[in-house]
Amino acid sequence: MPTLYLVRHGQASFGAADYDQLSSLGQRQCVQLGRYFAARGLVFDAALSGTLKRHQQTLSAICDGSGARLEATPWPGLNEYDSPAVIAAIHPEPLALPITPELYRHYFQLLRKGMLQWMLGKTQPQGMPSWRDFQQGVVDALAHVRQSPAQRVLLVSSGGPIACAIGYVLATPPEATIELNMRLRNSSVTEFTFNAKRQMLQTFNTLPHLDAPAFDDWITHA
Repeated sequence: MPTLYLVRHGQASFGAADYDQLSSLGQRQCVQLGRYFAARGLVFDAALSGTLKRHQQTLSAICDGSGARLEATPWPGLNEYDSPAVIAAIHPEPLALPITPELYRHYFQLLRKGMLQWMLGKTQPQGMPSWRDFQQGVVDALAHVRQSPAQRVLLVSSGGPIACAIGYVLATPPEATIELNMRLRNSSVTEFTFNAKRQMLQTFNTLPHLDAPAFDDWITHA
């Protein structure tokens, strides 16, 4: 049965002025993932990717590690939601950069609350689509994969769209979708098997390329 591999981008630059850049560790995570794919003989027939810099950098690093060249179809519907806008919709006061554990926890507490309000249609973050429209962008990408003759498809995106895809396939409530989002690790792989009508979750949030003691400190979430 055909398989869709959903990959979350490598570690980005959380807390920096421009989050949308892979850190040096994020680059290494994705190169290692490419090496893992090559070692397993995984060759992709097609690829989709969000259009953010961290998506493109992730795809490039995977290719560097695998030695394969992949031309991914750019898919804006796989771009991440705007976290500051989600938070600002429920907490308009300025927030300090989350550079301490306490500020980090506070940031993600607010993000959870803001996401729930957005998903329930109780807020509309500035400059963002409604949750329904955001979800539709992800659903359209899944439909595109289902209609493809490809047997192995790579999809590079962010935690929000990947959690949205899982939530759609499993019909999870908003609270569960949010927790799926918060659990996704950088460069993790989630697998769907699919046919012309639907997708089925096969694996979730795995890090097979980092499954060795040497990579213990390579596992990150943000």
